[in-house]
Amino acid sequence: MKVIIIDDEPKARRLLRVILEENCPAVSHIEEAADLLAGVERIKAERPALVFLDIRMPEHSGLEIVDFIDREQFDFELIFTTAHHDYALQAFELSAVSYLLKPVRPRQVREAVEKARRIIDKGQIHQKLEQLRQALSATSFGKLALPVAEGIHFVAFDEVILLKANGMYTQVCTRSEEFLISKPLKHFVEILATVPTFYRPHRSYLINLSYIKQYVKKDGGYILMDNGLSVSVAKDKKEEFLSIVQNL
Repeated sequence: MKVIIIDDEPKARRLLRVILEENCPAVSHIEEAADLLAGVERIKAERPALVFLDIRMPEHSGLEIVDFIDREQFDFELIFTTAHHDYALQAFELSAVSYLLKPVRPRQVREAVEKARRIIDKGQIHQKLEQLRQALSATSFGKLALPVAEGIHFVAFDEVILLKANGMYTQVCTRSEEFLISKPLKHFVEILATVPTFYRPHRSYLINLSYIKQYVKKDGGYILMDNGLSVSVAKDKKEEFLSIVQNL
């Protein structure tokens, strides 16, 4: 079984390598990468059976792997590693994707490798990838996964006031803080499409109707949100928007 370890911490990679070499005879070859993009390149070149992937890494979180690997290329089992008890674990539990809490232990690693072998033998990898994609974006999870420098920040839908397009970035305004996320607004529009409180009054904005403070008719019409920001209403959306708010 060929394995790739993706982790920005050399000590963590070294520990996991030693545990695999000493406890998992099924593992025949081990490759390493220090960040997600390098890891994706190794995956495409080496076609491993199993990948151990750290969650919190600089630039790109491990959870973003679903954005860089096409479904047809996802022919390996994935085990996340993390030192943090955070909301990400809820997504794994929803999708039954494996994860290990750091510092990893030999027994945990042995069990994870055996579980991965069973999944590979049953051909369930694609199914589990799709479950993970859905768990990270589904309304049942109820949170937006925001990739930030230190990892992934999870924000409950009802905490989000509005999202504003900024080129290929999106400004996410919540009740307590703001984030500039390296994903286009379209990404969030698709995730929140089935959440009824979110509405797109303009191509550059997606707002939470729960936080509308006022609709102002002057200057062509605009929305004033609870956080003081004003949001434009496109001409072709004005009638629809007024109909919606009048029936709230």
